[in-house]
Amino acid sequence: MNRSNFLKSLGIGSSVLAAQSSGWAKEPSKVAQPNVVLLVTDDQGYGDIAAHGNPIIRTPNMDRLHAGSVRFTNFHVDPTCAPTRGALMTGKYSHRARVWHTIAGGNSLRKTEMTMADVFKTSGYSTALFGKWHLGANYPYRPVDRGFEEWLGSGAGGPGTTDDYFMNDRVNDHYWHNGEREFRPGYNPSLFYDTAIDYIKKQSRNRNPFFLYIPTYAPHGPHSIPDPERAEKYVKAGYEKAAYHYAMIEHIDEGIGRLLDTLEQTGVADDTIVMFMSDNGATAGRSVFNADMRAGKGSEYDGGHRVPFFFRWPNGALAHGSDVADLNAHIDVLPTLIELCGLKPPRQVDFDGRSFKEQLFQPEKKLPSRVVCVERQRTMLPKKWGGAAAMQGSWRLVRGKELYDLETDPGQENNIIKAHPEMARHLAAEFDLYWERVTPGDREHSRPIIGTRQDPETYLTSEEWYGGEVPPWNHGMVAQGKKGNGLWHVHVSRSGIYQIEARRWPREAHTPMCNVPQLNKPIDAWIGAKPVEGLLYGNRFKALPVAAVEIRVNGAVVATRPVSETDECARFELPLHVGDASLQFMMLNEDKQPITGAYYVYIRKHKE
Repeated sequence: MNRSNFLKSLGIGSSVLAAQSSGWAKEPSKVAQPNVVLLVTDDQGYGDIAAHGNPIIRTPNMDRLHAGSVRFTNFHVDPTCAPTRGALMTGKYSHRARVWHTIAGGNSLRKTEMTMADVFKTSGYSTALFGKWHLGANYPYRPVDRGFEEWLGSGAGGPGTTDDYFMNDRVNDHYWHNGEREFRPGYNPSLFYDTAIDYIKKQSRNRNPFFLYIPTYAPHGPHSIPDPERAEKYVKAGYEKAAYHYAMIEHIDEGIGRLLDTLEQTGVADDTIVMFMSDNGATAGRSVFNADMRAGKGSEYDGGHRVPFFFRWPNGALAHGSDVADLNAHIDVLPTLIELCGLKPPRQVDFDGRSFKEQLFQPEKKLPSRVVCVERQRTMLPKKWGGAAAMQGSWRLVRGKELYDLETDPGQENNIIKAHPEMARHLAAEFDLYWERVTPGDREHSRPIIGTRQDPETYLTSEEWYGGEVPPWNHGMVAQGKKGNGLWHVHVSRSGIYQIEARRWPREAHTPMCNVPQLNKPIDAWIGAKPVEGLLYGNRFKALPVAAVEIRVNGAVVATRPVSETDECARFELPLHVGDASLQFMMLNEDKQPITGAYYVYIRKHKE
């Protein structure tokens, strides 16, 4: 099968193929290029919006956006966070872009991939991201390395993950701002919208087109809010499980309202595309209203990957107020924006997605039928059909064993694979083609580059351990002393002496590594006792009897350092040579027996 026929079998249309073969060498429209604002919420299900039929939550500004947009009612993403973001940013399947997990080195978008921000930047746009990236924590994987000129965020994975500032609780926190730590007052999701509003005001004065990406970490848990009374009305109404989840969505809704008002006030609303979506299916809100879908986040059933998607452009003459029922997905957004906005990518790309531009003007139009695949790959080795679904029209083949027709069975309750073996075989064959396309090299290691001038100090944390069991990926696991170890795969950019700190606690904790009584405190006291529902962190710190730290490079022990009861870390000065290397650190007790890996490591070039 030649490349053209193969891509067509995956549903990639001829118009996209033609555009790719010409290198997307299309002159922009004579009309001024629109600004583009992409809003993404974290763990908000399709049913967590009043306009979608939720009888409890009030989302007036999401409803307002819904009313004035082209709405995609059959829009799909991956079942979990980072893979969706990888696919959204590249127009490629997440598995093919090698984003196969949310932790363990599987969430770093490979440096060879062209991002949505790269495309907008090379097309003359200013670019900014305020919120969750989740596609890499160190150079060259940070947003500022991937086309974003401005970034403010709470670490790659979000509040409570190891890359986040240790005492953050979403209120008055420390953030990464363009690669440096910075304190910002305010509530986390509201702060991102307020920062975006300031950015819009500045860009509207400059009259330069902008691409603004606002992916909040909310309403993902832990469900912390500065005003717990906001959740009380849901508790009193009998919806305790979803109360804080809905309260966080209310905060986001208010931020969206302020942003839409700012676009109007600055006079750029008509020439601004606004898109709204979520990154995966429902979590807490599913217990109240799930739009008749089966399951939620992490699932291969529609409840895990069908999400809201609204598209508004007042001056674009779109069919606002209409619904697109055709099957579309996150991989289609970038090809659509390239065509719609007349963008010029820096290079030709073999997208997995296709443009749905025509449906923005003709919502009833059916694009050529295709098979779209989503999956949940969270294992060290790829697992075919592991948490996967192949979709075409209303048909769903789940895990290769279950077949559903959503036209007659939207809740995916009746497996009809025996009644429709031909459709099952067809979808399975298409999934085989998909698998052949996405798996080559899929577990290739991401490698932070150390010793660069772009990022003088590399900050490694245990959530990036590669190999073995689930690593300690959040502050609660670190606080409780979860045991384990893994490799950090890195690339050394310059040979020389490197200063290395290996730590039990990050620098900001200012805490000795060994058995200190003041560590045995409730975690809420440590972080300020602000209201947190469903706290990730556990309830106590656990001290570890650390007496020494051992470092291995490429499997060989190269140094061991003792630590005293007053030491905050073990410090090394170590020669490293240009090239790839695997680093591993082990904390040892007085008998030189291993306890667990060092959770935090800081590496800085010292001298040639």
